[in-house]
Amino acid sequence: MAAPSQDEIRARVAQACTIVVKVGSSSLTTPDGHLDPTRLDALVGALASTANDGARLVLVTSGAIAAGFGPLGFRSRPDDVATQQATASVGQGLLMARYEAAFARRGLKVGQILITARDTTLAIQYRNARRTLCRLLDLGVIPVINENDALASNEIRFGDNDRLSALIANIVSADALVLLTDVDALYTAPPSHPEARRIEFVPDVDEAMNQVDAAGSSSGLGTGGMTTKLDAARMAASSGIPVVLARADQAGPALAGDRVGTLFAPIHRRGSSNRLWIKYASRPQGGYVVDAGAAEAIRGGRASLLAAGTVSVRGGFSAGDPVWIWDRSGTRLAKGLSGYDSEEAEEMLGMTTADLRRSQGAHFAHPLVHRDSLVLI
Repeated sequence: MAAPSQDEIRARVAQACTIVVKVGSSSLTTPDGHLDPTRLDALVGALASTANDGARLVLVTSGAIAAGFGPLGFRSRPDDVATQQATASVGQGLLMARYEAAFARRGLKVGQILITARDTTLAIQYRNARRTLCRLLDLGVIPVINENDALASNEIRFGDNDRLSALIANIVSADALVLLTDVDALYTAPPSHPEARRIEFVPDVDEAMNQVDAAGSSSGLGTGGMTTKLDAARMAASSGIPVVLARADQAGPALAGDRVGTLFAPIHRRGSSNRLWIKYASRPQGGYVVDAGAAEAIRGGRASLLAAGTVSVRGGFSAGDPVWIWDRSGTRLAKGLSGYDSEEAEEMLGMTTADLRRSQGAHFAHPLVHRDSLVLI
């Protein structure tokens, strides 16, 4: 079967039932850092038009820090983390108030959700996020999501909400992800370069990441360069979600399926949000070292990790925690969810399933990492 054409995929975007839209801070502010009500209202107008046509929308927005440093008297974005976080705590309220008023004028309700990267590294918070988001959508509310800049640290954060938007798209089983930024498309070189060419359609985002010189935007307000946007596109496309990258003032045409920006084709059927979380958001604190036979089976795909092929346990973890799987040379092969805590696993090393059942009972006769909770790196 032939792969769908660009026009067919753009038609899917136009007909999407659930859409996640991400907008960067530089698309919402003036050059001196103040929140720009005109730009925000124009964005909301485009989103409201789509929502009032029947689509379910989720908005992932940056801009809390940029919205806050003007009212606090800063002439530019603060450099130190503490001041950035304080500025975000001021700016987030201003940003949300603007969104609430702009959507209300168009007869729509919004609900605020603040999240940190750490919230998505724990399975229970991930499930809670899904439950809350889906209920808001069922109630006809537009969730407005931002990374909690007042609490997030530079050591663990998403990166201008790009990766966060891809995770959210998978959580809510979105039919499309639209990334709005301050450049109008992906280019073969920095847009200012005389030989730079706009890339209208990317059938394989993995290939694009290897071939395209993805220089970041010229903006000094945003923290997410083109690399994080490509990462987000790959995350979404790899789970069956088409992605449009476009300038913020092209939001309406992008949502309507017009040939604006860059379209990234989905490269796989939709995967489970759990597997996407394991691959991109989970942060293992330990894991398993495996022998050559187990390593070969893992690399082949669709194999569970058994105790018989495991030679050692690294770190401490509980049952259900994310873990790494390494070969003997220390190369990371996969990530997965451990079926046992690290102390239990130590007692199981090298034993066959039959031996474990006979000597330790049925509880220990399961894989260390089941194939349904294992993803290759």
